[in-house]
Amino acid sequence: MSTTDPSAPRVAVIGGGQLARMMAQPAIALGVPLRLLAEAEGVSADQVIADSRVGDYRDLDDLRAVTEGCAVVTFDHEHVPTEHLRALAADGVVAHPGPEALVHAQDKIVMREAMSRLGAPQPRWAVVADTADVEAFGLPCVLKVSRGGYDGKGVWVVREIADAAEPLAVAERTGVRLLAEELVDFTRELSALVARAPSGQAAAYPVVATLQVDGVCREVVAPAPDLDPALAASAQELALRIAGELGVTGILAVELFEAPDPDVEGGTRVLVNELAMRPHNTGHWTQDGAVTSQFENHLRAALDLPLGSPEPRARWTVMVNILGGEDEAVGRLYDGYPHALARDPRLRVHLYGKALRPGRKVGHVNVYGDDLDDCLERARHAAAWFRGDLGNESE
Repeated sequence: MSTTDPSAPRVAVIGGGQLARMMAQPAIALGVPLRLLAEAEGVSADQVIADSRVGDYRDLDDLRAVTEGCAVVTFDHEHVPTEHLRALAADGVVAHPGPEALVHAQDKIVMREAMSRLGAPQPRWAVVADTADVEAFGLPCVLKVSRGGYDGKGVWVVREIADAAEPLAVAERTGVRLLAEELVDFTRELSALVARAPSGQAAAYPVVATLQVDGVCREVVAPAPDLDPALAASAQELALRIAGELGVTGILAVELFEAPDPDVEGGTRVLVNELAMRPHNTGHWTQDGAVTSQFENHLRAALDLPLGSPEPRARWTVMVNILGGEDEAVGRLYDGYPHALARDPRLRVHLYGKALRPGRKVGHVNVYGDDLDDCLERARHAAAWFRGDLGNESE
C-alpha cells in the first residue's frame, strides 16, 4: 500500500547517473516522489530510486511512458533530443528546463550565438567546416564538436594545422558542426551557479574556483580564493542574466575563464566558457557547504517552490572528486571508510555506486572549515585514500 502524500507532485528524471542519484535525498526530505528513466538496471540512480524503469532517452515512446502522470520532467544530463522535448511539450508535459532553454546547453554553437546576442563576454569563435576555415580562424585554437562532448571529450587543442585532421574527420563522420574558439590564456577557471524558478525567483551561489585536469573537474573551492569582490558580483549577475534571458528553470552552471583584462592594467575579467542546465559537478560542495544544496534547489525550482538560501555554512568548503585509479584492483571504495572517517570525523563522503574505471568519477568528498589550507589538505588526502594513491602510507 502506497503511503505517498497524494497531494505531492511526481517528478520524472531522465538519466540514471549520479546527479539523479543525489536528487533522491532532497526529494525524500521534501516528500516528493521521483520516477526515473535509467539507461540500464543497476546504474547509479537506479540503485536508490524505487520507481525506476529502463529505457532510451532517445526514444520518444520511452519518454512519454516515463513522464505519464508526472507533474514535471527534469534531467540528469542534457542529451535528450530537442525535437523529443518539443513533442513532449506539445503533449502537455512540463519540462524544467524547457527545450528552448536546454538547447543552449546541448549545442555549443547555439550557445555561442546566444551569448553574442546577449553581449556576454566570451572567447572569439567561429563555425568551421574544413582546414581552410581553421587556418582563416587562426592558430592556436580549440576545436569542439557542437553536440555530445563532455568532460574533455569532443574537444581538441589545435596548435598546428595537422592537429585539425581528427576533429574535422569526427565532425564529417558524425554530421555534427564544429566550433572553433580562441585558446584563452586564462589564469584559472571559475563557475557561477544559480537556481531559477518558473516564477522568476532566482538565487546565486558564491562563485567558485575549479581545478580541471585533462578536461575533468578535479576539485572545487568555494568561494573562489582571492577573487575580486566586484568581479565575483559581476559573474553572479552575468549568470542570473543568462538564466533570465534564456528562460532557464532549475540549476544553471556558467563555467567561466578568469583572464587578464586587456583594457585594464593589472585587471582581470571573466569569459563564458560553457553552460550546463542541471546540477553540476562544480556545485557538489553545496551538499554540505551551503544552507540549501543545488539538488534541493533544482527540485524546488522544477516544482516552482520558493528557493532555499544559497548562503555558505562555513568560510570555506572544498570538494575533491574521487576518480578511478589505474589499478582497478585497488577499488573497493567502502574499504576506504575506516581510515578516512577515523582520520577526519568531519569529512563528508558521497559515493555513486559506480564500478571503478580509470579516470571515472565514482564519488566526491566535501570538507568545510575556517582554514583553507587545512580544508584542502583534508579533502585531497581523503580523495587520494579512496582512490588508492595512499594505500601504502604508514600513519
